[in-house]
Amino acid sequence: MEDLSFRHHVRAPAGGARKSAIVGVVASGNLEVLVERVLPDAECALEIKTAAVGFGDVWRAVIGDFVERYSPGGLRFSINDGGARPDTVSLRLAQAVRLIAEHGQ
Repeated sequence: MEDLSFRHHVRAPAGGARKSAIVGVVASGNLEVLVERVLPDAECALEIKTAAVGFGDVWRAVIGDFVERYSPGGLRFSINDGGARPDTVSLRLAQAVRLIAEHGQ
């Protein structure tokens, strides 16, 4: 198991009113993303637990691209990875941002 942690300063807060959201499942080739609105608007954090050891540089690149595209200010992401490919990671993160941007609890 490998634990990775990334913190970014962002240009804008994430939209919406939801406090939390969850997408995906922990399964081979997939991942689960829990997102919570708990940080200051100019920050985001991502905590990753993965069994695929040694891919920190790939995660760093995927996360950097995601943060640049979506500016998820105020959000903390907890990711449980089951060996997902970078495109699946990007998809799940985008889904999490869209879901938390909806109105509701």
